[in-house]
Amino acid sequence: MYPTLEDCINDLEKNGRLIRIKEEVDPHLELASIHMRVNAAGGPALLFENVKGSKYRAVSNLFGDLERSEFIFRNTLETTQRLISLRSDPVAALKQPIKNFSSGVAGSKALPMKKKEKEVDGFDEIRIEDLPLIKHWPDDGGAFVTLPQVYSEDPEKPGIMNSNLGMYRVQLDGNDFETNKEIGMHYQIHRGIGVHQEKANRLGRPLKVSIFIGGPPSHTLSAVMPLPEGLSEMTFAGLLAGRRFRYTYADGYCISLDADFVITGELHPQETKPEGPFGDHLGYYSLVHEFPMMRVHKVYAKQQAIWPLTVVGRPPQEDTAFGDLIHKLTGDALKEEIPGVKEVNAVDAAGVHPLLFAIGSERYTPFQDVQRPAELLTIANRILGTGHVSLAKFLFITAEQEKTLDTHKEVEFLTYIMERLDLHRDLHFYTNTTIDTLDYSGTGLNSGSKVVIAAYGDKRRELCQTVPVHFEQIDTFHNARLVMPGMTAVQGPEFTTYEEAEKETAELSQSLLKNGKMPDCPIIILCDDSTFISETISNFMWAVFTRSNPSHDIHGVNSFYDHKHWGCDNMIIDARIKPHHAPPLIADPEVEKHVDRLFKDGGSLSHISPQK
Repeated sequence: MYPTLEDCINDLEKNGRLIRIKEEVDPHLELASIHMRVNAAGGPALLFENVKGSKYRAVSNLFGDLERSEFIFRNTLETTQRLISLRSDPVAALKQPIKNFSSGVAGSKALPMKKKEKEVDGFDEIRIEDLPLIKHWPDDGGAFVTLPQVYSEDPEKPGIMNSNLGMYRVQLDGNDFETNKEIGMHYQIHRGIGVHQEKANRLGRPLKVSIFIGGPPSHTLSAVMPLPEGLSEMTFAGLLAGRRFRYTYADGYCISLDADFVITGELHPQETKPEGPFGDHLGYYSLVHEFPMMRVHKVYAKQQAIWPLTVVGRPPQEDTAFGDLIHKLTGDALKEEIPGVKEVNAVDAAGVHPLLFAIGSERYTPFQDVQRPAELLTIANRILGTGHVSLAKFLFITAEQEKTLDTHKEVEFLTYIMERLDLHRDLHFYTNTTIDTLDYSGTGLNSGSKVVIAAYGDKRRELCQTVPVHFEQIDTFHNARLVMPGMTAVQGPEFTTYEEAEKETAELSQSLLKNGKMPDCPIIILCDDSTFISETISNFMWAVFTRSNPSHDIHGVNSFYDHKHWGCDNMIIDARIKPHHAPPLIADPEVEKHVDRLFKDGGSLSHISPQK
């Protein structure tokens, strides 16, 4: 249990889990580059003691792997897990009252504690320009806070127990923001702060917002936790910290007395400014869009404050370990929320949000000669309407007929699906709907489509183990490669327009049909680089599902419509890069060369084998 972030850092260092970097490090790209190399190498947490341009230290990679996170929360993890499970399933508490009594006591002791100080004791008042202004990727629009705890209260029911604590990215400078007076706030429309701002807008008044940075690690984690109804982020922060969240108010703003930094300000109705670009967790830049602009009121920092950060990009990154920790704490929360769900995996290699693998129940057709997806479709609708997983574009779902089936064994799971897939029946589209704000494969911001691929029943086919002969002589398309049994990738011409793509996929379909049907290869990937796609399953997952919009990019060999249902003999997913896609993240080669100094003999990180 750590009262402060520095206590955690000292404990990690004492136990060989953190390295101090004494060399001066430039917050412009260098710091992020070092972090990513160390994280990729499975290295320790990093304390940057000499950040160029700021008197404050910075720490990264705190949650770099699950084992380190479990060490940080070793004294409170089990109690927290138990309390969350009781919130999800309160009947369990009644069945074992003695066993669960301590969890209830711990929960009550975790309630936030308001202090009576009239002043913000222990803090200095500073300016935005005094902070470590860390820029992560070359084309980022400015410096960003990547581990913020953004606090807001319900304008109609103010108070800490009606608050929201979320992790929404914050742009500190750049673009049209007036330095020290304005910052950018990026959040998705369904998040808690969005609900609060909508209410404030309707009431015609600004929404007061506080941004906490640092403090006990549990406070950072609480900002991203999908908590059960009735368990506030502030209570969770205290529960996992083993110490109540301490706060006060100054000028009407909530101040975390445990945070290292606090930025206060207001979001005014209809006040926006361009925010971004930002190198995001899908592995591409999220582009410039109008988002709420926050008028800065005051900025506070403790005298020995430490700035925590992470770097996101193409998975896996530190947020992968974040996800592992959240799953460990919450367990299979969807199983409790959605009847019939056995397992759901938001596939990290695909950027989490674009792709889901799920196992459900199929109890609707027990007496039919031909088993088919029925209950699975009901479950799929529930999944795509629930929380973060509602952002998915592709949902592959089947029912558990084999106890060994595991959604985290991606190749085995997809093999099982493709062996049973009836492409005349099993594709179900949702068009003109919402998708992830950060996903640029759709038709506009927050706009795209989804597809459910539901397969169930007896095995229908043996999957091809080599590239089918059908691909040997087809014009325009070349370099056919086997991605996995039953799936072939083929390169096509550079994407220009969707009208041209329709013609090209029709040409591919007709060329393949000349050699007869091809039932052993149900899925075909049309791409820019089939060697890259087939090289690793990670490459396939990332490129295909971040670069395709189901309604526009799924085509078929011998496709047809039957009473508005679309089907085909072989599904073609067009995963080529389109002109409207956001650019991928590419590191600055000069910066990469410059940070080599830390990994050479005599450097702070000389014992780590960097993975560039």
